[in-house]
Amino acid sequence: MEFKELIKKRYSCKKYSDKQVEKDKITAILEAGRVAPTAKNLQEQRVYVIQSKELLAKIDDATPCRYGAPVVIAVAFDKNNVFTYPGGLRDSGIEDATIVATHMLLAAADEGLNSCWLNYFDPEIVRQKLDLPANEEVLMLLDIGYADEGAGPLPTHESRKELKETVTYL
Repeated sequence: MEFKELIKKRYSCKKYSDKQVEKDKITAILEAGRVAPTAKNLQEQRVYVIQSKELLAKIDDATPCRYGAPVVIAVAFDKNNVFTYPGGLRDSGIEDATIVATHMLLAAADEGLNSCWLNYFDPEIVRQKLDLPANEEVLMLLDIGYADEGAGPLPTHESRKELKETVTYL
């Protein structure tokens, strides 16, 4: 599928079948995240593939917004290995993890899978439930799987503002 078509067709899936995701597709998704750019190439992302019923149940306890996908990828970043921008007010952790997550979300669509970016959770609770190191912050969870019958984009999926409403040329 052409990239322009992929980015228009991809939607946040909220209903998954129980069909398992093939290992080669998970590997392709992880590889897309691995090659994502990061500030100063620090690669501070930490990616966790969650497939066991036990850990998926822990994720379910942490958010009401997991939709039954057989795979959840947690994207975190090492807070001790970030680039601090001039002025000292921001660092690269959130943005780099976001780039990695976006690469993986799009790679999932390219592999014929559905996904949903989950961010309605307390990052510290998820970190604890997954027993991640204290220096890591969980940015997002990515549901990945095959859409169940009847699943589809929300009615507002194709509703977008015109460029002139969001872009200013200076």
